[in-house]
Parts: sequence; C-alpha cells; structure tokens
Amino acid sequence: MDKKLEKKRFTVKKVLTYGGIAALVAFVAYQFIFADRRSTFKTEKEKITISEVKMGEFKEYIPQTGTVEPARTVYLDAIEGGNIKRILKESGAMLKAGDVIMELTNLNRELAVLSQEATLNESINRARDTRLNITKNDLDQRQQLALIDNALATLVPQFERQKKLYEKKLIAKQDFEKTEADYKYNLLRRRITYEVYRSDSINRIAQIQDLNTSLAKMSLNLDGLGKILDNLSIKSPVDGQLTTTAHWEVGQAVSTAQRLGQVDVVGSYKVRVPIDELYLPKISVGLPASTDFAGKTYNLEIKYIYPNITNGRFEVDMDFVGETPQGIRRGQSLRLRIELGQPSQELLLPMGGFYKDTGGNWVFIVEEGTNRAVKREVKLGRKMGSEYFEVLEGLKPGDHVITSSYENFGNNEVLILN
Repeated sequence: MDKKLEKKRFTVKKVLTYGGIAALVAFVAYQFIFADRRSTFKTEKEKITISEVKMGEFKEYIPQTGTVEPARTVYLDAIEGGNIKRILKESGAMLKAGDVIMELTNLNRELAVLSQEATLNESINRARDTRLNITKNDLDQRQQLALIDNALATLVPQFERQKKLYEKKLIAKQDFEKTEADYKYNLLRRRITYEVYRSDSINRIAQIQDLNTSLAKMSLNLDGLGKILDNLSIKSPVDGQLTTTAHWEVGQAVSTAQRLGQVDVVGSYKVRVPIDELYLPKISVGLPASTDFAGKTYNLEIKYIYPNITNGRFEVDMDFVGETPQGIRRGQSLRLRIELGQPSQELLLPMGGFYKDTGGNWVFIVEEGTNRAVKREVKLGRKMGSEYFEVLEGLKPGDHVITSSYENFGNNEVLILN
C-alpha cells in the first residue's frame, strides 16, 4: 500500500541558503553600523619618529646666538695728529699699562709747543721777579721802621732827661728845643712810615696771592704743554692685548681723533646677544641663560640692555656667572638658551616636523597594543626652546605620538604601521 510522504519544511539547501542570506545581512549591518570607514594609510614604522608624552620641568627659553667680546675694551685714538715715526708693538701683542705702541712726529706742533713753553717760562720769570720785588719792598719798609725805632730808643730817654733839666734851668733852651724837635720828627716819621707799611702790606698780600695763583696756572699750562708732546707717543692705558684697526707703516699720516686700535682686557669676557624686538617685554636685567662649550654647560645672566632697536632687533650684554669657559676667543659665536620665566612641571610633547603640517591642532597618536595610529585633536601651548611643546589639552602622560613629518600621510585619518 502506498505511503504518503510528508514534505520537509527545512532542507539542507534551504538552511544553507537562508543562513548565507542572514550572514550577508548581518555583515552588511555590521559594516553599516560598526565598521571603521575612516581612510587609512600604510607606512613603515622605521621611517617615522614616535615620541612619548610625559610630565617634566618646563623652562620657557629662547635660543639665541651671541658673540664673545672682552668684558672691557679701551680704544686708542690719536689725540694729536702727525706721521708715524716708530712702531714698537704689532697687533696681537700683549701689553702692560704704559707700554709705548707707536710714536708720532709733528714738527709744526713741536715748534708751536716750544714757542708756547718759552712764552710761559718768560711770564713765570716775570711773575717771580714781581713777587721778589714786592718782598724786597716789604723788607725795606720794615728796615726803615727798625731804624726809626732805634733812633727813638735814644731820643725818648734823652728828651725826658733834658725836659727835666730844662725845667730846672740847668740846660740851655736851644739844646732842649733841638732834642724836642728830633724827638717829635721821629715820632711823626714812624707814624707815617707805619701807615704806609700797613697799607702796602694789605696790598702785598693780595698781590702775592694773585701772583701765586697765576704762577700755579702757568705751571699747569706748562705741564699741559709737555703732555701735548707726550701725546705723540701712543701708550697702552691698561694691561691687555692689542688689536689695531689697520696695518700701520712708518711715515703714514695719522689725523687727530683717528682710531688706531684697541686694547682688550684678557681673561674677562661678555657675550653680546641680538634678540628679536617681540621678546622685549619679557627681557630684563638679571635673566639667566646657559650655553654649552667643550662638552660643559656654563651659566650667564643679562647685565645690560641696549635701548636702541635696529632692524627689528635689540642687543643685550651677558656676563658669565661663576666659571668662564677656557679657550673662548673674541668674536667667537655661542649658542645660548635665555630663560624667560621660572621653571614649572608641565605635560611635554617633543618637537618635530608634524607641527609644520598640523599647526599643533592635531596629531597621530599610536593606539596602545595595536599597529594603528589615529588622528586626535590637541591643544599645544608654549615652546621650550627647540625641544618641547607644552600640552594643554588632548594628551596624557604615556601617550605615544608620531612627531615626524606628516607630509606623506595626505588626508588619511588612520595609519597602519608595518
């Protein structure tokens, strides 16, 4: 007897078909909802630079280049013009204060000085003769007073005796009158001589004071004339090293006030640093700086700020604090780091070529445990020289950021690091 076969509802073929359709729908739904559709770019890990974000001491400083100069320089200018007679020291020579560097000759100036010296000497001799005559006149007047006093020393007692004898009618009247006349004459003579002497003495004091003042001035002028000829010898005012402005030759003409060279005090140096005028509000006397020389770091500080701004830059002088580098020379360049504020603990990101491509607005950060780097917005602050950026937002300590150039990454948002 025939048996009715029931048709199977789910066959293998149907299960496979429906399963495939369900899997396809699920895949499409996943791709639509969950899959990462950001553009990607593959790059070799060895060709990029990955830097770690970390907390550290932030020092805001600016890198600058300064020029080594002597801490003290004395310039040699010709006070008197003339022709070079002798050259005793060449450029580069080490000098002691007072050493003669070169000698000049100026015949017209020398003759003029000799003539002025003769005139002054004549005036000094006349003044001395006048003072001698005044002194002699004083002595003559004093001698006259002494003679009168000597005569009165005899006449006074004689007059007193004869007066008493005359009153007693013991001597003739004629004898008494003669003695009386001599006595009164000498009294009057002494009074007149003394008044003249006193008046002349007052004048003599004033005259001698004026003469002494004139003599002192003429002596100073005479000394000054001697120094004029001394100025024809160019001498070193301090101990140091000579640097001439040109190669001088014997017979060469030198004009008044012409700069012949300079003497640099050896062993003491400063650094002259030009700085962009944008930093002027932040620069002040006493700001510290540092430089590396021969594998060692040396400290400096700003000692003077020049007020003039030229071509958008102003200059400062910096002195070494503590030890001065051995072996530096005048005119040598030093790379400096000038600190603009007190150090603080900040989140730091090393500098790199990425900043040119992103302006510091975003970076590629490597996802932990993967070979991917994704784009992330950040906010960067101040620069620490040419080493670090201050991180304000978007990163945390331990993040790894691609800091090399992004030039080859295009507009892709994900990097695959092979």
